[in-house]
Amino acid sequence: MLVMEDFEIVEMYWDRNEQAINETDRKYGKYCRTIAWNILYDRQDSEECVNDTYLQTWNSIPPQRPEKLSTYIGKICRNIAINLYEKMTAAKRGGSETDSCLDEIEEIVGHASDVEEQVNLSVLTDLIKDFLKSIDKETRIIFVQRYWYMLNVKDIAKENRISESKVKVTLLRTREKLKEYLQQEGYDL
Repeated sequence: MLVMEDFEIVEMYWDRNEQAINETDRKYGKYCRTIAWNILYDRQDSEECVNDTYLQTWNSIPPQRPEKLSTYIGKICRNIAINLYEKMTAAKRGGSETDSCLDEIEEIVGHASDVEEQVNLSVLTDLIKDFLKSIDKETRIIFVQRYWYMLNVKDIAKENRISESKVKVTLLRTREKLKEYLQQEGYDL
């Protein structure tokens, strides 16, 4: 059976055809499960997260009409997984790969906790996108694998066929460059 195109699946959501969820799972289920697993490291929680992703996608299309469904559901899945992770570890923070990723990036951009910071989030997002466009492809891939997909250093090294030490140095230097870039652009850290 052929895999449907994104616009066809989105159209099914708009038509309120429940088959849209099945088609989304068929095309992007593994992708969502990987995102959830890399944050939660628990099969049951990951499945719950993926199911919640499909529900939120169902509830948000319409009115949304995403052009790139993978990005849209990936973002939903990632946010749900991070929120679930933070809820589960609120009292016992420390030690996991997800903690490491969040701690590393929070050192630069902080943690949005009030309304003013939430408003600044869109500015920060645009600045990070611009920064990522300005760095070389290999560095960008490593950065996104670590801070979007929350892969561990060992997996990033294996996937990119480079040493773990190169991954660590690249991430450190990229975080430093990002911090410098944000300061130059007037973003208050």
